[in-house]
Amino acid sequence: MGSINITIFGLIFIILLIFVYFSKKRIDILENRVYAILIIVSLISTIVEITSFIMVINGIDANALAYNLVMKLLFECFLIWLYAFTLYFVILTIKKKDKVNERFLYYSLGILIFFVLIISALPIDINNEGGILLPSGIGVNAIYVLCGLCIVCMIYLLFKNIKNLKLKKYWPLFIILIVFIFVVVIQKAFPSVLVINPALVFITFLMYFTIENPDIKMIEQLNIARDQAEKANAAKTDFLSNMSHEIRTPLNAIVGFSNLLLEDENVPDKAKDEVRDIVMASDNLLEIVNGILDISKIEANKLEIVNNEYSTKKILDELVSLCKGRLGEKPIEFKTNFDASLPPVLYGDASRIKQICVNILTNAIKYTKEGWIEFKISSVIKDNICRLIISVEDTGIGIKEKNIDRLFNKFERLDLEDNITIEGTGLGLAITKKLVDLMHGKIIVQSVFGKGSKFTVCLDQRIVKNPTIKVEAEKIVDEVKALNKKVLLVDDNKINLKVAERLLETYGIEVESVDSGFACLEKISEGKKYDLIMLDDMMPKMSGVETLKKLKAIPGFATKTIALTANALTGMREKYLQDGFDDYLAKPINKNELNKIINKYLNND
Repeated sequence: MGSINITIFGLIFIILLIFVYFSKKRIDILENRVYAILIIVSLISTIVEITSFIMVINGIDANALAYNLVMKLLFECFLIWLYAFTLYFVILTIKKKDKVNERFLYYSLGILIFFVLIISALPIDINNEGGILLPSGIGVNAIYVLCGLCIVCMIYLLFKNIKNLKLKKYWPLFIILIVFIFVVVIQKAFPSVLVINPALVFITFLMYFTIENPDIKMIEQLNIARDQAEKANAAKTDFLSNMSHEIRTPLNAIVGFSNLLLEDENVPDKAKDEVRDIVMASDNLLEIVNGILDISKIEANKLEIVNNEYSTKKILDELVSLCKGRLGEKPIEFKTNFDASLPPVLYGDASRIKQICVNILTNAIKYTKEGWIEFKISSVIKDNICRLIISVEDTGIGIKEKNIDRLFNKFERLDLEDNITIEGTGLGLAITKKLVDLMHGKIIVQSVFGKGSKFTVCLDQRIVKNPTIKVEAEKIVDEVKALNKKVLLVDDNKINLKVAERLLETYGIEVESVDSGFACLEKISEGKKYDLIMLDDMMPKMSGVETLKKLKAIPGFATKTIALTANALTGMREKYLQDGFDDYLAKPINKNELNKIINKYLNND
């Protein structure tokens, strides 16, 4: 009676285990599928054993055909369980999982069917010992022989592949095998102690702790994916940095020499018109490079909003001046309408606000052939927050209603067949949307195809009541002189040196050039004095940052040093300032930015 109670308890236990296993999400891998077979076979085996107990209780004769068939079915269930149990060990311990392929499974399944048929054919004797019906005979001995072979196979696999096992994960396998061996030995030594079936349930339960946990597996996969993404982002950042440097380096020569030609009085007017076209094409290429760098930074979540105080009037003046210059000879009226109540100083990221406005205004200029463009900024002030409502309306080609939702997609250019002559990559508005989202703002598009479009951006900025900056607009100084000043140029590229030399000479500056950080250190070590050092960073053997560190180690060195580099990724200015440079000038050299550097460090403005 005690045996049947244990078996009924095992039935309840295996049903609960099946519910737990199949009710939660599982990973579809081979060992989990084999484990599912083990659970199901354990359930069937337990039910069959309970059936045999019921038959005995009801007085079924031991030699009855029905009882004999039930016992053979019980042995067949055990044999299938043993096969699945051994296969589970093979899968978990084998070094190369791809060796456990479909062909292997088919072969092993064929072997299982062969042994099941043999066990079914072999005779089984049922002996009544003290009211307990015990099986014996050739069929039972064959089962024990197969158990012994499987145990030897599992021990061999465990010790052969012990170096390949993650012991923390697979330690239950050793315990399970020991339990299994112990149960087989006990059953063989004491046939009247019916422990096989309850033991199968217990072992199947222990094996539950060796299966792949979906949560842990998912976390591992996420960690692997994160590491791969971080490596990919790092590689992409390095690639973009190098690409920026390589493209900006020749652009520096093109833009620099072109600007010098525009200022040369000996160049004919017709040639100057062509030079202006070169400058415009260079600016377009530079805009494309900057757009790709910005969108890549945004995607890598490395583009930060840097808030500072800024002059509202200064930004507006710069935007108006820039847009009027981009209109060229187009028959377009450029209208401005700025709210008089705009606070003079706000707190936010001025450079990003300018970028948002420039992108929208440039888009309007590109797609408006004639008519007008209105640049309007109004404000809604509440407490110390000013909500900027920036709108750009034009009489351009407009946007089809079905295309408005695609407007902010990367590299998306709408109606390309009709606008094939208009330059652009389709990145400007995508970057604008990302920047507006980063600043917790909103952008709205209204358009009538063939009549024009209106873009409206809403951004909240904090009002600065006691500003620490001057609020007047920055003046663009065309004529800057720095007579009798001496500048040391350090760059490994001879063309870049030539461009910078020619540009600086127009200011009346005495220029000395060297092509490496080593030559720069040698000049300073010799005691030569300069009013300013312009130092390229990306140089072979010794970078500009390394050169600066060595310069600062020279006793008495106090010369202002500017990072002059084509490495113009977002955030590089801040990086170079942290590295110890006094300022930063990107290539291609912008004349107005160069004027600022000259005024600040050579004219002490």
